[in-house]
Amino acid sequence: MTIQERKYMKSETVKSFNDYRSKMNEKLLAAPNNKVIKRIFNVDTNAYMAGALDVKTKEMLGLVASMVLKCDDCIYYHLEKCREQGVSTEELLEVFGIANLVGCTIVIPHTRRAMEFWEKLEKEKSGKTEGK
Repeated sequence: MTIQERKYMKSETVKSFNDYRSKMNEKLLAAPNNKVIKRIFNVDTNAYMAGALDVKTKEMLGLVASMVLKCDDCIYYHLEKCREQGVSTEELLEVFGIANLVGCTIVIPHTRRAMEFWEKLEKEKSGKTEGK
């Protein structure tokens, strides 16, 4: 990760991440001649629906895979989905442990950023709760 990318993460909010993701997804899906991209998005959506495994378990698996693959955008997405599914910080730390076990020490920097983003999610959640 470059210095500029680290500065971006420090200033990034959950809202700015989601706004950017939505904007770019709209552009990708609206582009001509992109059947493959649309199908991949569809398969991804369907894969995380409840089946033999519940959605919470699938999102935790997605988070482990994203951490091992070192995809920060994917990590942030799955962190938010884990939060929506009621994953606790205690459960999250076990997920981090599995990701680091499978991915080895190369995953540690992603774990740090994941924890930072989780704290932002928690802060936004508590801020919304206090505002009610």
